[in-house]
Amino acid sequence: MTANPQPEGTATPQPVDDPHGLTGPPASEPSDVSTPRAEPSDVPGPPPGEPAPPGEPAAPGEPTAPDGRRSPAPLVAARGLALRGARGWAYRDVDLTLPERGLAVVSGEAGSGRTSLLLTLAGRMRPTSGEVTVAGRSGPAAIQRVAAIGETEGVNELDDALTVAEHVFERRHLRAGLLPRRRAKRSDEVAAALAPVGLDVDPDTPTGDLGPRDRHLLGAALALLDRPRLLVLDDVDHGMRGDHQREMWACLRALTRQAEVTIIASCVDGASAADLADVEVAL
Repeated sequence: MTANPQPEGTATPQPVDDPHGLTGPPASEPSDVSTPRAEPSDVPGPPPGEPAPPGEPAAPGEPTAPDGRRSPAPLVAARGLALRGARGWAYRDVDLTLPERGLAVVSGEAGSGRTSLLLTLAGRMRPTSGEVTVAGRSGPAAIQRVAAIGETEGVNELDDALTVAEHVFERRHLRAGLLPRRRAKRSDEVAAALAPVGLDVDPDTPTGDLGPRDRHLLGAALALLDRPRLLVLDDVDHGMRGDHQREMWACLRALTRQAEVTIIASCVDGASAADLADVEVAL
């Protein structure tokens, strides 16, 4: 999959409503011209209107795995995505297909529309044209239910004055709709939140004192508290040397398996993610 639009600007996130939405692909039924057609009750497989389970023989024209079997439906599928803002196109003609627990790289210089594309894929922005589904859901409000975003400039920046523990505590309790007046120190709660991303720092460390890598991982850890199926991370190579960028991508690759989450992350140059990512979208 490749995409090479020539974006000309950026767009501002627009709030969207939050109703549920769920769609699923219809099943197709192969025909056999050499034998009589069986009655529906004699045909093995799922009920009409439901996709066959992974491993079933693929029908003509369906995506297949190397063994010829039907491929599982992708977790993220985008076709012809484009977004036009007040200053022109943020991005155009983006296609993306990503499997469950996959890793995708969105690369491009500053101003290329990387952040706008990520926010669109996470259901935080509505595209001008094209379509996107995440876990079978379409429409920004429905996608928000299964997608979370890490720290993103101008959207959900971390507070440098808060400690790592305070960020974890507030995210957990705000998610539950309750925030006690006193911030209790619960090391077990903080450790449990940081463990999935492998972040090992003093919980009392102010966020402003974290290096670029640890700050990105803290943002990812906070997003994972929502138990998303899709995690979107912006500008993950910011402030890092080449070898540290490679370590970051290796960490994200491992995170897709350990946290059972699909990740789409943006950067300036996707070379450091070579042979680690499943898909790269170059803007």
